[in-house]
Amino acid sequence: MTINDAQPCLSGPGLLLEQFIPDHVFLYVTQGAITGYDGNKSYTLRQGDYCLARKNRLARYYSEKETGVERIVFCFEEAFLRAFQEKYKLSAAGFNQPDTFVPITTSEMIPAFIHSLKPYTDASGKINAAFEDVKYEELLIILLQIQPELGGLLFDYASPEKINLEEFMNRNYKFNVSIERFAYLTGRSLSAFKRDFKTIFHESPNHWLIQRRLKEAYILLEKENKKASEIYLDLGFEDLSHFSFAFKKQFGLRPTELADKRKGK
Repeated sequence: MTINDAQPCLSGPGLLLEQFIPDHVFLYVTQGAITGYDGNKSYTLRQGDYCLARKNRLARYYSEKETGVERIVFCFEEAFLRAFQEKYKLSAAGFNQPDTFVPITTSEMIPAFIHSLKPYTDASGKINAAFEDVKYEELLIILLQIQPELGGLLFDYASPEKINLEEFMNRNYKFNVSIERFAYLTGRSLSAFKRDFKTIFHESPNHWLIQRRLKEAYILLEKENKKASEIYLDLGFEDLSHFSFAFKKQFGLRPTELADKRKGK
């Protein structure tokens, strides 16, 4: 299952790429390690670690291929959170933690809850539908019990506010998401985003993104001796051939040719 699935799951090893977090996600690592990057900083969770990844953020996840990773994921959709808040008559105080991956206070209740899932899950890691809402509520009650201020995050249903577009784009240009998504995350309509972008950068968003990614790619290839296969995904390109084509169109030579040229110096 992916990070966006609406049920807890166990998952195997590999590279995880999640560009946009649409719902708050509780993540518990049962084996291996996962590293998350949000455009600003990196976070690593190892076996037994857990956190809450907040919605309306961009993030990328990596797992250790050598050891493999297993994780349990709960995705808290807004409809569920609203119903829970109404059921228990909970208020939402302010929440000042800025991190994308919000640390949760250590408590023995969390691993005990994770252990309690085993009788209710099938071989694929899916929880029995009859117990799904109960287990979601149980986890949410535990989180609010050990860290009450999380209510200010979980019960905030507002859309992203208008923010500094230039700062946001220079921090998040590596994420391969749509222009519509960038507009939403900066608190703008698509038309307002394009208008403000043109005023700030003097070119269209699509053209600027390609140029900015290629400029970074050139530095990584020439100055840091990186390989194209190591960087194209991190820079927001969907496949290696598209990256190589765009790179040659911009600089007149393919990434491999730049490497050969550097070796010949």
